[in-house]
Amino acid sequence: MTKTEIAEKVNTLLTEEFEIASELLTPEASLKDDLEIDSLDFVDIVVLINQEFGFKPQTEDLKSVKTLQDFYNYIGEHV
Repeated sequence: MTKTEIAEKVNTLLTEEFEIASELLTPEASLKDDLEIDSLDFVDIVVLINQEFGFKPQTEDLKSVKTLQDFYNYIGEHV
């Protein structure tokens, strides 16, 4: 899976599951501040990543994920 495919899939999940406006989905967007993803949302994200990408993220690993680009990179390292 290419970086572009990962980004597109993540963006689709965020717009469909969390109703985040697509224009907010820029690589430098802060998950917490710009996209308003909270700790409960991360629980749902773990489930979605498992379903869509075939691996279960570790909560400790996600603590270092601050921006959408960090998120793309994290998924890219594990698929």
